[in-house]
Parts: sequence; C-alpha cells; structure tokens
Amino acid sequence: MKNINESNSSCSITTKNSCCCASEETTSTKDLKSHWNKAYTNSPEEKLGWFETDLSPMLQLINNSEVKKNARIINIGAGSTTLIDELIRQEYTHLIATDISEVALKKLENRVDNKNIDFIVDDILNSKKLNTINRVDLWIDRAVLHFFTEEKDQDTYFNLLKSKISSKGFVILAEFNLRGAKKCSGLDIFQYDTAMLQNKLGSDFKLLEAFDYNYTMPSGDIRKYIYTLFKKN
Repeated sequence: MKNINESNSSCSITTKNSCCCASEETTSTKDLKSHWNKAYTNSPEEKLGWFETDLSPMLQLINNSEVKKNARIINIGAGSTTLIDELIRQEYTHLIATDISEVALKKLENRVDNKNIDFIVDDILNSKKLNTINRVDLWIDRAVLHFFTEEKDQDTYFNLLKSKISSKGFVILAEFNLRGAKKCSGLDIFQYDTAMLQNKLGSDFKLLEAFDYNYTMPSGDIRKYIYTLFKKN
C-alpha cells in the first residue's frame, strides 16, 4: 500500500497530504513564468510547499565544501528562500540569486536589502543572462532540476552548469529521490539517485557526499529528497 505522504497527486498546499507546491492545475500548456509568479503572488511564503524552516541539510553541504566567504555562490531557482538570509548572516559576500519568477525575487530583494547580492530573473532553459555571467565557485540547486523531465532540457541545464563552474568548484543538487513524489504544482517530476546525477555531470565531477533527506512541508507532509555535493576536478 502506498504511503499517503508520498501521494503523486497535485493538491492545495494548505491541505494535509498535498503536493509540494501551490496549485491544483495542470500546467502542460501554460507559461511557467506566469505559473510561478502566480504561486508567489497567491500564497504567503511560509505556506508554500517548498518553504524551509530547517536549512541544516543544505548548510551542512555548503560548510563541507569549505568555500571561502568571498566565493561566488549562485542559488538556482532561489525564489524567496531564507537560505540567502542565512548565507548573509554567515558573511558570504558574493551571492547570486536567480529565478524565473520576478515576483519571488522581488520579495527576496525587498527582504534582505543587501548590496552583495545579484538578483537575476532568467529562464535557465532559455537563458538570456545566466549564460553571460562569470564562473561561480558553488552552484546550489534545491528542487529545480527535477522539474526538467525531457532529456533535451536536462542537457541544457547541465551544459549551462558545466560552463559556469570554476576549476575546483562545487555543485550541490538537492532533488526528489526515487521514492519521492512524481508531481509538484501540477508538473511532472523527474526523480534522481546519486548515480543518475553523477552520470549527468560526467567524469569531470567527483561525488564528495550524498544522503537522503525527508523534508517536512508546511502542510506536515513528507517529501523525500536526495542531497549531493560534487566537486569539479
């Protein structure tokens, strides 16, 4: 019998046993930018299915990478994440927050009001800005990659990633694992394990750390993630 906490259906974020995001609609034909802008417009941040009160798994990997405080760190699909607040508190001085939703990034920008952050509104699959930035020392992705279900989109994502990581740079990928939900916000999800992520990154990247993590949504539901830390050779 399937655990109800691993339901693949798409539900309201305020409902127990809901999906991890903010919409009951399917979005196969709708504009994703509008979709995510709507999610951030219609719901308080602390009610969104991906909102974190416990940043410890991500901070563990960031700290274990031992990147310097002046490292160039990019948060892919940052939304209005509180991770940026914490990195500022820990005195990291060169942060990049990017998202397809200008509504989300504006909320983040208004909240942190910090000159050491570059805010970039861009679509990672049709990049107009990210492909022009300088290389970064740490690439952070929590729950973005798994939305790309088509191989061509995955290739676009990883090609950009590989082109923007500095020599000896680090990559943190935190995605739904093979036991995780298959839908979020009406969108299909592509689940991952360590071997699959290693295959996508290729031999130029070495796995340093990996662990499974049960994320508790604001609704109380559990979503199963895999957290990984890679280093470029």
